[in-house]
Amino acid sequence: MEAKSEGGPVSTKKTKTLMTDLKSKYADKSWSETLQLVRRCLEKTKGDSRVCEPIAKCLQKINEALNVCSLTAMVSRLEMIAKQRGLGSHMSPTETVCYLTADLFYMEVVLLRGGGVEDVRVAHHGEAPVSSPSLLQLLRMKKFQEFSLKLDDLASFYIISGDSDVKIKIYTCLRHLETDLFKISHLPRCLRESDLHVDLIMNGRIGNVQPGKEGTPMTIEYYISPLDVLSGSSSTGEGSVGQTALVTVGSSGASHRLQTESLISSPPQVDSSGLPVFQPLSESCSELLPATFLLKLQPPLPMLTPFIEKMGRITDGVIAEKPQQVEPLPQLLMKTSKALSSEISWTDGVQFVVPLPASEYHSYVFPGAVWGRESWKGVLVHTVPFTHPGHVPALLDLLRHQSAINVLLASCFSGHNQLIVDAGLLCDLRCEIRPESDHCLSVTFSLDDNNHLAVLQVTVVDSHQMSCRLMMPDFVDHKLDDYVSRVLMRCMSIPITMRAIRRKVSGRTTPPEPAADPESSAAMESDVISAVHPSVSREAVEDESVTSPPGCSVMSVAAPEPDNANTDAIANRSPCASLGVYSRWVTSGLPAELL
Repeated sequence: MEAKSEGGPVSTKKTKTLMTDLKSKYADKSWSETLQLVRRCLEKTKGDSRVCEPIAKCLQKINEALNVCSLTAMVSRLEMIAKQRGLGSHMSPTETVCYLTADLFYMEVVLLRGGGVEDVRVAHHGEAPVSSPSLLQLLRMKKFQEFSLKLDDLASFYIISGDSDVKIKIYTCLRHLETDLFKISHLPRCLRESDLHVDLIMNGRIGNVQPGKEGTPMTIEYYISPLDVLSGSSSTGEGSVGQTALVTVGSSGASHRLQTESLISSPPQVDSSGLPVFQPLSESCSELLPATFLLKLQPPLPMLTPFIEKMGRITDGVIAEKPQQVEPLPQLLMKTSKALSSEISWTDGVQFVVPLPASEYHSYVFPGAVWGRESWKGVLVHTVPFTHPGHVPALLDLLRHQSAINVLLASCFSGHNQLIVDAGLLCDLRCEIRPESDHCLSVTFSLDDNNHLAVLQVTVVDSHQMSCRLMMPDFVDHKLDDYVSRVLMRCMSIPITMRAIRRKVSGRTTPPEPAADPESSAAMESDVISAVHPSVSREAVEDESVTSPPGCSVMSVAAPEPDNANTDAIANRSPCASLGVYSRWVTSGLPAELL
């Protein structure tokens, strides 16, 4: 087969010959010369994207294959990363600083003559450059892929439509919003927890606020479960163990009035609810812009449709559209759980077997049909748009409320259910979880004689209030209802609470006498799992001799399932071995008011 006329397809034989000739010609050439040739070809073909694309890919592969050990190689790699992320790049006149630029920020990479990196600095619009140790470390370790992802994250925080002037105005609005959020977070308030960090997250008006650093936006930690407290007690690295929201901006199809200055006076004036009095949004202190502020949730939060509608009312219609594709909340939680298999089907409901200490097992059934009611359906929420700093406290209250419901339901999940069910294990307690009215669910279970059913009704008023009502035949005890409510609030775990109820009412047909002896009462609460004080390490938790610090406000934690990172460490232990570690903490530090 011969080649066609000029412009037509080339024969396979001739193509192979051409490639062989090229390999032969450049066999003795250094990588540096080959790289320069490809760069020259890339410059010559910039006008034709069809020709430029394969050459750019070739350049990328060569760059990735090269060991970066010279100034030229480092500059080439940084330029390639900038091009991949849609950023500009150029060198300083002295050729010792490589600049990666965008509309709202730029990055300075200070280079050494041998190709090393001396410093990495990030500067937002109108601000001085600030050193970023984490980005510097990535480049020094030549982790270019991780560096590129960090750069992409930084650029994604400011994806705003419009020209440079509009983007700068929107960014200025974001800075004034951050100023007001800091003012709100520092308003005086009453403490509810002795653990100041937990109190700030759960009870602060806008949670635990951390300023943006190293090119990241402001962060608000708004919810932390008792299990999160325990997990974070041994953490030595930075970062939150709870649920957080990044304060950013995003484009909007409609224009919204955003603040162009702080709306809170100095010193702040406070209303009857303890929140600041805001200056009205007038033309002098605001501007109509095609954007909204955003709370970017990390991780994304499964939310009920009624909660999303409430957020729309709080933000004056910024969240206007009702979600179209909704799913039952337990199904959403299962999809987002790292501990559960993606193969679990929700069609006819699902059953979990939860292991507890002392070789006790509970079965929890979620009937698929009854969870189909509209008020208990929702979607996975990634971002929450808003336009005013006054929206944030109310939005965070809703996020906390939803998080509390999610934690309770997820406490009934278990990654070991299939193995245990296949083994034909007899469960000590069988429960069915059903939705009732809004924010209310029920746990139906059988008593020890298996002749009577009992129902625990749980109403999640908000993240700080939960009301439990135990309904049993010929058994009424309002003190027990109060006791169960307190236990549930402390541990945020339905299985642990059900274990406590089972022991309380086992074999009883008349109301129990109130316990007078604190030691015996504490023994009855052996299922309430105390959270570890942040200063106590995980190794200390596993030591049976450790006791709770005096005066510490003990919070309880749900029975956790081993995650993938700990699978090897737990492989040789029973499913409930880790729970037994936590249960050794339960008899110390219990307040007398629970007895």
